[in-house]
Amino acid sequence: MTANEREWLAERFEDNRAHLRAIAYRMLGSVSEADDAVQEFWLRLSRADASGVENLQAWFTTGVARVCLDMLRSRRSRREDPLEPRVPEPIVSPEDGVDPEHEALLADSVGLALLVVFETLAPAERVAFVLHDVFAVPFDEIASLVERTPAAARQLASRARRRVQAAPVPDVDRVHQRELVDAFLAAARDADFDALVAVLDPDVVLRIDRGATPRGASRELRGARAVAERGLAFSRLAPFARRALINGAAGFVVIREGRLLGVAGFTVTHGKIVEIDLLMDAARLGELDVSVLGD
Repeated sequence: MTANEREWLAERFEDNRAHLRAIAYRMLGSVSEADDAVQEFWLRLSRADASGVENLQAWFTTGVARVCLDMLRSRRSRREDPLEPRVPEPIVSPEDGVDPEHEALLADSVGLALLVVFETLAPAERVAFVLHDVFAVPFDEIASLVERTPAAARQLASRARRRVQAAPVPDVDRVHQRELVDAFLAAARDADFDALVAVLDPDVVLRIDRGATPRGASRELRGARAVAERGLAFSRLAPFARRALINGAAGFVVIREGRLLGVAGFTVTHGKIVEIDLLMDAARLGELDVSVLGD
C-alpha cells in the first residue's frame, strides 16, 4: 500500500469512526472496549489491501464486528460463573443532556435495559442481531462472519430478537423518570420501606454487579419486597448519590470523597421502576469519566 493509499484509507476510516463505535458499543456494552475494538480493527486495516473493496463502510462494519465477536468469546471464556449478572458499562451524562460525543452511541434508544438483554445472548446471537436488526447487514455477509449458513445466521438473529422483544419498554417521559428515581432515593435515605415498595413494580429486578469479587457478591434480586429491603441497606450511601443521566435515562451515581462507588441505571415502565442496574465493579468504574457531572 502506497503512502497516498494509506492516507486515503485513514481518512475513510475516520469518516466512519462514529458509526464503528456505535456498532462496537452495542456489541460489547462498554465504551472503553468499543474504543479498543475500533483501534484493533484499524491496526488490522492498516495492514490490509483495500484496493478491491467496493463498499468500504460494509467492509469496515464486518471487520469491527469480527473483532467484537472475538472479544465477546474471550470474555465469556474468562467468566467463572456465567449466571452472575453483568451490568454493561453505562454512559454517564449530566442532567441537562447527553454529551455530543456519546449521542451516536445512544441512538435507537440504547438504554441499559436493552444492553442487559444483549449480555444474556451468546456471542454469535448478539453479533447477528446487532448487525442485521440495527445496522441492516444482510445475512449472507453475517453468515461468513459467524461461520454459519445464511439460514443459521437468520435463526441466531431470530432467537436474539425474541429475547429483546421480551425486555421492558421504557417510558420516555424523563420528568416522570426523575420523579420516581428521586422518590426511591428519598425513601432509601429515610429507610422508609413502604415508600420504596410504592415506587417499585411488583416484579422489579435489581442487578448488582461487583465484578471479580468473591462468589455470590454479584447478585440478582426479584420482587418489590426483596428489592426494597436492599434499598434499606443502601441508606448509608444514599446521601452521596448525585443525579445523572444513565444511557439517557434518569439515574444516579454515588461519589464519596471524590471516589466513584457506583452507577445506578433505572428502567421505568407504566409509571413504576421495573429494573435497577447497579454497577459497583471497581475495575470498570475506573474506566468511566464522570467529570462531565462537574464538581
